[in-house]
Amino acid sequence: MPLISKLTVRLKRHPKRVVFPEGSDPRILQAARQFASNGLGIPILLGDRAQIKANAEKLDINLERIRIIEPRRSDEWSGFVHQFQGLRRFKNLKDKDAEQYLEDTNYFATMMLATGQADALVSGATSSASSALRPILQIIPLLPEVSTMSSLNIFDLEDHDTGKDRELFLADCAVVPDPTSEQLCDIAVTTAALRYHLTNSKPYVALLSYSSKSKSSRNPTVAKMKAATEMARKKALALGIPMEIDGELQVDAALDPITAKTKKIDGPVAGQANVLIFPDLHSANIASKLVDTLTRARNYGPILTGLSKPAAEISRGATASDIFGTAVMVASQAIDHKLLYPTENCDDLNEDVTIL
Repeated sequence: MPLISKLTVRLKRHPKRVVFPEGSDPRILQAARQFASNGLGIPILLGDRAQIKANAEKLDINLERIRIIEPRRSDEWSGFVHQFQGLRRFKNLKDKDAEQYLEDTNYFATMMLATGQADALVSGATSSASSALRPILQIIPLLPEVSTMSSLNIFDLEDHDTGKDRELFLADCAVVPDPTSEQLCDIAVTTAALRYHLTNSKPYVALLSYSSKSKSSRNPTVAKMKAATEMARKKALALGIPMEIDGELQVDAALDPITAKTKKIDGPVAGQANVLIFPDLHSANIASKLVDTLTRARNYGPILTGLSKPAAEISRGATASDIFGTAVMVASQAIDHKLLYPTENCDDLNEDVTIL
């Protein structure tokens, strides 16, 4: 069963509230309808109520189980202005200035997430990456053991040899341009931790390079990946997260067992990687778009990692189906792992699920 179908069934038992800052966008409306009609929780659309209703009518979308909020007219407005002024970054901000920030639906949505008015956030459908990410960076704290916010893309694939479903997590595809070894350590561990949370299976993490286990290369990028590998192993061990980590590895040796054997690359990750960590944003972004274009696999994200709250900053080119899937991922992230996977018995996962 594909990951999206598995999580949709589980999310029905623990429905969540997902806030969308760009509520009038037709793709957001379609994704919200799918989220609500599957009984996964309450989609919260921010924006002009009249515009949202007009666009919904054009698409023949019933808004009965979808919440619409106009920030200025909401019950939360005055409380959010006060709380916003209490944030360290915005301390002593005048009322007018605070209100100007919160009129931006990206800021209002992030405040909803920060204060527990929403369980997860999906932004970026019509905003530039910087506009969508800025409020999140300014308002949502990082996890205590993490110093880097990063992102990942999830590809829900079918193994061409076995026909079995296979999930591949790629990072960092959207946030950190040229990560240091320390940042790559955070990226590797947080990506693997989210994979474990969503799939309940052991992550096999490959830190990638153009070489595999090179003993002679003095290239600084290779050295960076080697150092990040050792840091990530120690961090994962200290946190008690079940995962295997290895690097530096070429991508074919990481993914294909025959290639790994031919190149004499040993270790638990070789040929079995399901989490790929790239040296920089260029390579990660290019690879994710290449996989997406050539395979047309289900693709969810970018999902932000390292944060204390679930959030995603999607591409402006995302389809309604991509947005729905990403909403399912971040909403599932908001469920405690013990509730998401209470037992290993999956006999009850045959319920009807509408995946468009």
